[in-house]
Amino acid sequence: MTYYILNNYYIIDQCVVIEDLSRRRYRTELAMNNKKYMKSQWSRRKIFIVLGVVFAVIMIGGILSGTISSKFGSSQQHTQDQPQTASAIIQKISTPTISNAPALGNNNAPITLVEFGDYQCTYCHRFHSDTKDLILTNFVKNDKVRFLFKDFPINDLTADRASTLASEASYCAADQGKYWQYYDELYNKWKGENTGWVTKDSLKQFASNVGIRDINQFSQCLESSKYAGVVADNYNLAQSIGLNATPSFIFLVNGKRPVEIIGAQPYTVFENAINQIMA
Repeated sequence: MTYYILNNYYIIDQCVVIEDLSRRRYRTELAMNNKKYMKSQWSRRKIFIVLGVVFAVIMIGGILSGTISSKFGSSQQHTQDQPQTASAIIQKISTPTISNAPALGNNNAPITLVEFGDYQCTYCHRFHSDTKDLILTNFVKNDKVRFLFKDFPINDLTADRASTLASEASYCAADQGKYWQYYDELYNKWKGENTGWVTKDSLKQFASNVGIRDINQFSQCLESSKYAGVVADNYNLAQSIGLNATPSFIFLVNGKRPVEIIGAQPYTVFENAINQIMA
């Protein structure tokens, strides 16, 4: 039996909730996979005992009187002056950030899988190296899953904002039809968290590597911080639904409550999750 520490979430039928009255800190394999996992107050956490499922699932989007009752895990609540329906949040999560950065796969696929990631993140790189292509081959290309990426640049340092800069560059590449090629290039050229590999010069070189024709246009886009607001919006979206780790993955299915996987879990975890959702 595996214990998962989560915070004020709704659950599905396969899960049983036990209140953590003793405030003891139970660590799980998921938590060990991400050093930034769950830093909020332990006193408000609950233990999920997952029966017959090998992956942690978090129900998000619980509706109470037309508003989000748990803000996808945040301890703060929406006020009456700022109502936000679950459907509106889900719509924002499932919509491409800009039109030139479309989802991979069939837009009519029954499942949308959204990755919230940071281009400097160690475990995001691991997911890209070990798991992403298997998901694309086995589920995206056969129209079962639609795949999206949302920026969550939590590794930024004030001095260089390198994670944000990489995200902005990806949208500058999208302006010339190279969003997903640039996404891959960033992870393929990954050299650790805050090690100095993300600079404006390196980002321009990556643009050349993926065949962006107008490097001057790309450079002007990057230098002007054209997409700073877009990246900030994605970051704020992630925080507003209670995410605090990268990578985090949200499965969206019509007629069902969303499901989340935290961390660079093995491919089998995603495979089991998708099969369970489609069952």
